[in-house]
Amino acid sequence: MVSPINGFIASYYLQVKRFWRSKSRVIGSIVQPVFWMIFFGIGFTKSVRLIGPAVSYIDFLIPGVILMTIFTASFMGGMSVIWDKEFGFMKVVLVSPAPRQMSLLGRIMGDATIALFQGLIISLVAYPLTSNLNYLAIPIVLGVAFLVSISVSSIGITIASKMRSFEGFGLIVNLISMPLTFASGVFFPIDTMPDWMKIIAYISPLTYGADIARSLMLGISSMDIMTDIFALSILTIMFVSMALIIFEKTTIE
Repeated sequence: MVSPINGFIASYYLQVKRFWRSKSRVIGSIVQPVFWMIFFGIGFTKSVRLIGPAVSYIDFLIPGVILMTIFTASFMGGMSVIWDKEFGFMKVVLVSPAPRQMSLLGRIMGDATIALFQGLIISLVAYPLTSNLNYLAIPIVLGVAFLVSISVSSIGITIASKMRSFEGFGLIVNLISMPLTFASGVFFPIDTMPDWMKIIAYISPLTYGADIARSLMLGISSMDIMTDIFALSILTIMFVSMALIIFEKTTIE
């Protein structure tokens, strides 16, 4: 008999090892958010006052960029499902005596760990850019970000389970992730959005993660923090459940 935990550990280890071996992915996942903070954040600081004169745009932007980094990295975790289908490893997972649910949870947790690592690096890089943020809250922020990562990784895996090509997956992910990112409050407050855009914001895990991060690090938020945590928890349960159901039905032709 194979212990269910073995499938979890194997999937978790594979995701982390695969990421670490891809040096271009490691470097790219760090450099891109840094560019957002430096060129977008500093460039807009003197020209935009979204909250008030006491809060610069770079202060407003950094907590959101930390969560956006984790959000993007988690979404791309689904790419490994396409890779495994292409090169046959998925067949091993599907015929393994270990429960599929445990293998999937191990994959999700592996992707979440990778995403949190990237978020931590961006937090360290952001430290010299401003002294107005409460960086002591980073451990709590990363804890919240873990929920965001789990929920978004589940979405990515759900999509990848139904796709056959890298190109198709990338297209669908961009169509979904871009609206969820730009309507999440990372770049401007939710309060300034039109009503139709707020609908998109409220179904994005990034919205609640970024709002909690900004509340803890900067002391401002668009919603009550308990509302954020409740909504994020509900979305996480929904998306993980969806991924479990879809992955259980996955077949390889």
